[in-house]
Amino acid sequence: MALILGIESSCDETAVAVIDGSASTLDARIVAQHIASQDAAHRPYGGVVPEIAARAHAEVIAPMVAETLADAGLTLAGIDAIAATAGPGLIGGVMVGLVTGKALAMASGKPLLAINHLEGHALSPRLADPDLAYPYLLLLVSGGHCQILEVRGLGDYRRLATTIDDALGEAFDKTAKVLGLGYPGGPAVERLARAGNPKAVPLPRPLAGTAEPHFSFAGLKSAVLRAHESGKYAQADLAASFQQAAIDCVVDRTARALASLEGSAPPPTALVVAGGVAANAALRGALEQVAARAGLALVAPPVKLCTDNAAMIGWAGAERFAAGFRDGLDVAARPRWPLDANAAPARGAGVKA
Repeated sequence: MALILGIESSCDETAVAVIDGSASTLDARIVAQHIASQDAAHRPYGGVVPEIAARAHAEVIAPMVAETLADAGLTLAGIDAIAATAGPGLIGGVMVGLVTGKALAMASGKPLLAINHLEGHALSPRLADPDLAYPYLLLLVSGGHCQILEVRGLGDYRRLATTIDDALGEAFDKTAKVLGLGYPGGPAVERLARAGNPKAVPLPRPLAGTAEPHFSFAGLKSAVLRAHESGKYAQADLAASFQQAAIDCVVDRTARALASLEGSAPPPTALVVAGGVAANAALRGALEQVAARAGLALVAPPVKLCTDNAAMIGWAGAERFAAGFRDGLDVAARPRWPLDANAAPARGAGVKA
C-alpha cells in the first residue's frame, strides 16, 4: 500500500484526496480531502447541467490539488501514484479530472491509475471497514446507477441486477422536483417523508415479486406525478409513500439476489450498500432487516463516503496499486463503463449498466 492522490469529477462535485493505503483506521487512511459542491450552480435548473459542471470542475481542480497536498504536508514527490476517475459519468467532467491526473503523472513521473467510479463506490466500504472480506453482495444505489453486484475480489464483479430505466437516486430527485422541494432532491424527500404517512398514497412497486431480477422506477415516478396532480394528498404523505414504495422495491430485489446466492461457494460475507442513496436512513434500516434474515451483517460506509468523493477513488487506487495495476497516459475517458462487461443485456432502452 502507498500514498495515493485521488481525483473525482464525474458529476457535480470536484474532489481531491490523499489516501494512506497502509493505515489501519479510516481517519488515518484519509490523510486530507477537499470537496467542492456545485449545488448552488445547478439548483436553478432542478438538476445537473453537464456544461456548467464541466466548467466548474476546470475552475477549481488545480487549486484543490495544491490545497489538499498542502493539508497533507506533501508535494507530488511524496505521492506514490495518482488515481483519477476515468468514467462512467458526465464526459466533460470526467475529462477534466482525468486530464488533470495525466498531467500530474507526467510532470511527476508517478504512475497513473484510471479508476472506474463505480469501483470506487464498490470498494468504499473496505476503506471504512478493514475487516470486510471478499466476496460480498453489493447494492449500489446512486443518482445515475442502481445495481446489485457480487463483489468477488478486486476487479472481479458479477452483475446480478440493474435498472431498466431510472436509477433510484434519479427517482428521488425527480420526485423532489415534482413536489417543489429543490435540488438536491434525495435529502429533501427524506426529510419531508419523516412527517408523512407512508401508507397514505397508493403507489406501485414495479417488478416486486417477479422473477425478473432488475429494478424499475420510471412507473413509480410517474405515479407520484399523477398523485400530486390530483390534489388529493399532502406533500409529506406523497414523500413518505414514494420513499416507502422505493424501499419496498429495493428490499424485494435485494432479497431475491441474496436467495440466488444460496449455496454459492464461498458464500457472501456481508450485504453491502454504497452510493449516494445509501445515506438514506430509512433504506439502511430496511436493509439491516434483509441482511439479518439472511444471517449477514449490513455494511455501509459512513455517510460522508456515500456521495461522490475522492477518498473512495484514492482507496480504489491504493488497492489497485498494491495489486500491481498501472495505466498508460493514453487511457480514454468513458461515459459508460460497466463493472461487469460480460453481464447479459437487460431489457429497456435506458438501461444503466
